[in-house]
Amino acid sequence: MVNTLTVKQSFELDIESVFDFFSKPENLELITPRSLHFKILTPSPISMKEGLLIEYRIQLSSIPLNWKTLISKFDPPNIFIDEQVSGPYSKWHHTHYFTYKNNQTIVEDKVEYIVPYGFIGKVVNRFYIKRMLRSIFEYRFHTIAKIFKDKHPNTFIQSDNPMVIIK
Repeated sequence: MVNTLTVKQSFELDIESVFDFFSKPENLELITPRSLHFKILTPSPISMKEGLLIEYRIQLSSIPLNWKTLISKFDPPNIFIDEQVSGPYSKWHHTHYFTYKNNQTIVEDKVEYIVPYGFIGKVVNRFYIKRMLRSIFEYRFHTIAKIFKDKHPNTFIQSDNPMVIIK
């Protein structure tokens, strides 16, 4: 069963500046909860482009997991897609959309994921993974808002009411 997570955030900034931040894999370490011990294994600096493979390591409940993603689409400043090649999910397809409207850049994350292990995976997803992902994306939302507000103190950055929807 495919699950879908969506979240949006608005920035009163030009689309290029916002896209630039999101398209730097090194920033993932800044916006991921410390409890996940997230580490990029691919040497820096990483030059984003279609076909790029990026390797990471995370920890879930003290269990280290390696994760490799492929940048399957890279179209600055409108969209990029990372897809899991190997890792904890049967499928992880994360699309980052960027639109500029009414003097604001809107970033929309859409993640389609499938949890492995059939029925057991469905139960774990319902009682653990959905909550974990919601918490991670809410953390990212607030951390990104703080980073941008620190850099652009007199600019509107959406910093409250993250709408992380998981279906």
